[in-house]
Amino acid sequence: MTDPRTTVVVITHNRRRELLRTLGHLAALPERPRVIVTDNASTDGTAEAVALRHPEVRLLRPGRNLGAVGRNLAVREVRTPYIAFCDDDSWWAPGSLAGAADLLDRHPGLASVTARIVVEPDGTEDPIVRELRHSPVPGPPWLPGPALGSFLAAATVLRADAFRAAGGFHPRLWLGGEEELLAADLAADGWWLTYADHLTIHHQASAARDSTLRRRHGIRNTLWFTWLRRPPRAALRRTVNLARTVPRDTTSLRAFAEATAALPWVLRERRVLPHEVESRLRLLEPSQRDSTARRYTG
Repeated sequence: MTDPRTTVVVITHNRRRELLRTLGHLAALPERPRVIVTDNASTDGTAEAVALRHPEVRLLRPGRNLGAVGRNLAVREVRTPYIAFCDDDSWWAPGSLAGAADLLDRHPGLASVTARIVVEPDGTEDPIVRELRHSPVPGPPWLPGPALGSFLAAATVLRADAFRAAGGFHPRLWLGGEEELLAADLAADGWWLTYADHLTIHHQASAARDSTLRRRHGIRNTLWFTWLRRPPRAALRRTVNLARTVPRDTTSLRAFAEATAALPWVLRERRVLPHEVESRLRLLEPSQRDSTARRYTG
């Protein structure tokens, strides 16, 4: 089986071993998708290893670390109707790309399909799967699964035209909860996001990660999204709640300081979401407070 509907986009930085493992899994998929890798200025020989061992992969080398915008760069090269994102330490299960494309084919109002995440090497479900499966967001009757308020880039297939029209990932957010702003803008454009329990992506977390930096960026990006898109009362409520619930440490303090320092451009770009999208986000607030999988606090 081959399936020409989907291109897989991967961003990487100094994870040569993990990326080669992921590319091996992707090359073995029955769908045989085209794969585009953006190497975010790795210094460990990543690009050279990909060129040597996976010459079929389209390799982009922007020369600097673009963060999530490396995905935007890759999407410029995509000619298929759908884009499957995965990280350099995750890979799609056989048949899941075709299954996601089938859902997008059948439902023209659907922008994204997020898969079940299985944590390796133990084969257990990621804790966030339960939250996706039991999302409180109401959706239309035609939706093939639970409606979502956001998505996880490492486990999602998106409609390419919807991604491009919404502007892709915002260049200021870099990495860490960068999906929330794009998801809200997709919803504002009239699109729906869903979770599909029968699709799977595997994730074996790399040890080569700066969890402190990711948490700082996650808090900062949550604040930026809140100030960019939420109405004043909701923005204040979420800001206060975040200040009360994040760890009281230097990382959180730096995140709030970075977010506040950027208020001039935030206010220039501020665009409040339509009422119907804002109402969905309000429904998510209790689950966000109780979440055990919030990446910006872990």
